[in-house]
Amino acid sequence: MFQGASSLSLDAKGRLSIPTRHRDALVQAGGSITITRHPHGCLMVFPRDEWEVFSSNIAKLPLDAQWYKRMFLGNAMEVEMDATGRVLVSPELRAAVGITKEAILMGMGSHFELWDKATYEAKEAEALEKMTPEALKDFAF
Repeated sequence: MFQGASSLSLDAKGRLSIPTRHRDALVQAGGSITITRHPHGCLMVFPRDEWEVFSSNIAKLPLDAQWYKRMFLGNAMEVEMDATGRVLVSPELRAAVGITKEAILMGMGSHFELWDKATYEAKEAEALEKMTPEALKDFAF
């Protein structure tokens, strides 16, 4: 299970260094990672086994959900983690969500979200403004 946030910098070639605390789990999953777009403006980063579960569920969506299939499956790229724990994030995927250099890698349980740092901070601030006690009344904490 992946959790927690890490501030990272992509190198000049667009490579992302996976934080050490997550590398072992990804190596145990074969080191193969799938990266795809998310409609909220970030990338999703999956270990191979979790991608297979997720993509199978997306493939079962009805015909009127073709844009979700295009978004998730059509943009998916499989990459391998190198010996130093880096993965290449393609220029197409980086451009699609505006990631240039500074990024946030957010553990989301079975996968990660990869955000442009400024975009994430703006969306988080917007979400926090909406998190009033009234809005959270139905959640059990």
